[in-house]
Amino acid sequence: MKIIETLNLTKYYGKSRGIIDVNLEVNQGEIFGFIGPNGSGKSTTIRTLLNLIFPTKGEAKIFGMDCIKDSKMIRKDIGYLPSEVNYYDDMKVKDLLEYSGKFYTGDYTKRINELADILDLELNKKIEDLSTGNKKKTAIIQAMLHKPKLLILDEPTGGLDPLVQNTFFELINEENKRGVTIFFSSHILSEVQKMCDRVAIIKEGKILKVEDIEELRKNKFKNIKIEFKNSKDADLDIEGIIDKEKTDKNVRFLYNGNINSLFASIANKDVNDVNIEDPSLEEMFIHYYKKGEK
Repeated sequence: MKIIETLNLTKYYGKSRGIIDVNLEVNQGEIFGFIGPNGSGKSTTIRTLLNLIFPTKGEAKIFGMDCIKDSKMIRKDIGYLPSEVNYYDDMKVKDLLEYSGKFYTGDYTKRINELADILDLELNKKIEDLSTGNKKKTAIIQAMLHKPKLLILDEPTGGLDPLVQNTFFELINEENKRGVTIFFSSHILSEVQKMCDRVAIIKEGKILKVEDIEELRKNKFKNIKIEFKNSKDADLDIEGIIDKEKTDKNVRFLYNGNINSLFASIANKDVNDVNIEDPSLEEMFIHYYKKGEK
């Protein structure tokens, strides 16, 4: 089952670009990464999915329902964690979360207490007395207290210290094991690589690529470093070399060609050392972002 579907989803702010022809499919039960730097269109996509802003054109569905016509029904089963949170300062955390729970059917007091224990959040503190990290913890509980079927996370770890981030990732994994679908938007590539099954790369409002994390990393690309005995041999130029960096007798590059052709090209050269590694997601991302490839 497709939990999220968009077809040519487009949003302009006047003449300014938001997103252009975004086509996504997120499957039930997966953790789907949505990556791109600030200003690339991640938050615009999310706000359009949530019907917080209206698209200029295109369609979006969640749970097979139209995001505009059926938004009230859809929101019952969505948990949303925005990148920035703002609350009424004079409310206690407990009061805020209990108030949030009243938007859904049922009593969520036990769930709130469980999540607060996991995240080490004091429920009796006033919002104005909370640190940025504790406000983010409050927002995490607010997003998860009603046991949603879909969690939409927009830059979720901003403001959290490393230990709390690890706790948060464990919590997300537990929710996913329970069958919750996760839409994970971030510019921190290591988080996406750690958490997600598939990833979409967005640049200037357009989707560059959607692929499995492992396929993205292993899709013929290799990180190669060669040390030659003389600098002249380091002037390597064959098909498949990307982003080459040469320093005296050393050359380093991302390679997307036939590995046998590479070996043949250096067979008659004096080589001191060769190092071949799988590239990181960050290196792959930079490549696609530079080239704008699909």
